[in-house]
Amino acid sequence: MSSGEQLQDWRFRALEIEKEVAKAVIGQQQTLRLINVALFARGHVLLEGGVGVGKTTVLRAFARVVGGEFERVEGTIDLMPGDLVYHTYVDADGKPRIDPGPLLRHGEQLTTFFFNEINRARPQVQSLLLRAMAERSVWGFDREYRFPHMTVFADRNKVEKEETFELASAARDRFLFELNMPTPTEAEIRRTLVFDTTFHDVDRLLAQLTPAMVPWEQLNRVGAAIQQGVQASETIQRYALDIWQATETPQRFGIALDGVDMQQLILAGASPRGMSALLRAARVVAWLAGRSHLIPEDIHAVLMPALGHRVFFTPIYELRRQELSEALIAQIMVRVAVP
Repeated sequence: MSSGEQLQDWRFRALEIEKEVAKAVIGQQQTLRLINVALFARGHVLLEGGVGVGKTTVLRAFARVVGGEFERVEGTIDLMPGDLVYHTYVDADGKPRIDPGPLLRHGEQLTTFFFNEINRARPQVQSLLLRAMAERSVWGFDREYRFPHMTVFADRNKVEKEETFELASAARDRFLFELNMPTPTEAEIRRTLVFDTTFHDVDRLLAQLTPAMVPWEQLNRVGAAIQQGVQASETIQRYALDIWQATETPQRFGIALDGVDMQQLILAGASPRGMSALLRAARVVAWLAGRSHLIPEDIHAVLMPALGHRVFFTPIYELRRQELSEALIAQIMVRVAVP
């Protein structure tokens, strides 16, 4: 089978993953598509939203359908970095034991690491996770443990602020996407979620999904092939570079936001790593659409989740981050000339 035929086969598999997860999670098609994009772009995902909108269900569904080993950690204020690496307990004979913790116990079989309510964990824990995300390895028991196939999914509770720790900019930058999962608004979907008892028992609902639908150990290779197989023309390259400049000096493109001094808004625009992430994700969007070249709409589809958290505002505006980042990205799409 040629490289092109293999990518076509994997495209079918990717769309089947999305379709299977959609059996358990309704009314969130955009969120499912973007998580699927991140999976094949081989990037980590931070999912946020209100309490009870189904963040955990979405991530558990993807973990089951993709396959491989799954680990879950609950973010709490008393969680320490060592708790991710070591597990201490007293055995049946009353003797203390130390075993590998959640990051280590599955070795290279670990494909999905789910950190629930990451903003409840201390900065020291977040820092350890940062290295694990960046290098897909940690040190423990006098040797390095590697998990090359791991994707980190984390969710963040935006409602409660007590005993929480905001993620540092460096930690947020390690996430390919930050996704906001909204409460469904369509009347029929709301009615189904409330009155269809199928959606009331999450464990039973997830058990009905087809497990391990893809050979997960090939995901890195497939992700690399997608990046090599989808091309960006010179015109698209210029467009992406204009977008990058617009995140640094938006006023040069005639971008203005109501009630904002644009000269004082930007502390730092997107980084080279951020722009690389944007193009990586856009190539997967094109691939899922069956194209081997990028078009502006591919970039638009991932512009907000890939760059919204990577543009940093001055302190006076940082408190309005969510509102201003959405408005800025929307203006960039309108004001930067589309080829």
